[in-house]
Amino acid sequence: MEERRRLGRGLAALLGDMAEPEIATTERTGSKRVPIELIHPNPRNPRRSFDDSDLADLAKSIREKGVVQPILVRSAKGQANHYEIIAGERRWRASQRAGQHEIPVIVQEVSDKEALELAIIENVQRTDLNPLEEAYGYEQLIAEFAYTQQDLGEIIGKSRSHVANTLRLLKVSEPVKAHLRSGRITAGHARAVLAAPDPEALATKIVEEGLSVRQAESLAQAPRPAEGPKPGRPKKAKDADTVALEKTLSDALGLAVAIEHKADGSGEVKVRYGSLEQLDEVCRRLQRG
Repeated sequence: MEERRRLGRGLAALLGDMAEPEIATTERTGSKRVPIELIHPNPRNPRRSFDDSDLADLAKSIREKGVVQPILVRSAKGQANHYEIIAGERRWRASQRAGQHEIPVIVQEVSDKEALELAIIENVQRTDLNPLEEAYGYEQLIAEFAYTQQDLGEIIGKSRSHVANTLRLLKVSEPVKAHLRSGRITAGHARAVLAAPDPEALATKIVEEGLSVRQAESLAQAPRPAEGPKPGRPKKAKDADTVALEKTLSDALGLAVAIEHKADGSGEVKVRYGSLEQLDEVCRRLQRG
């Protein structure tokens, strides 16, 4: 009977033995070894992509040295002696590839909210999440548990501006997201293209020409080609003084500035920024006078 249990649950089922595999506890580490088939992935895990070559490398390491760091799990709802992964799905997947029958785990009984927090924190600290996965995880916490950006930043150890900038990535189009997921562009590139007249064209240019984030920001902020005058409403050219003032302000701020005068003497000054960091810098300069 013990030999049949060691063969694994799938073969045991074929043989008619439906008893659950035994779980060994290791007191020294606070972890215990659990049959790998009793562990299930968390459908709420913010991490969605697992690189095949990366898993193959980790599986090779596990075959040679075993799983060095236990994965974090909680009891699966409605399934006795089954567990749901909180953090460590990559190690669990690689262990299956390596042919492991058991895997070390640390069990923590936590709520859905705490499980999601732990998953995001662990993955962000290990840089296992791509920027979009990180953004979706933040969005999930905000939508489901009413977090503010400030609260979320304090929990995960990031600034509010980091959280805000990461969430902005969800606004880019699907073609730009595809570049971001694949690593062809960075999060900084993606935020830069948000300010561009044609984000997808700029993203393609970044990939094809290997542009830096600063170069992408400069292209995104470049003045748009002026549209031809509409019939019956010719556009009045700006006088030289206004053009000179625009240039002076643009040089001082490092951002595109447009001044529009109206016939009654009023008008508008428009400052175009490409990221929250640039907006923060404008605010700091205004506050300093």
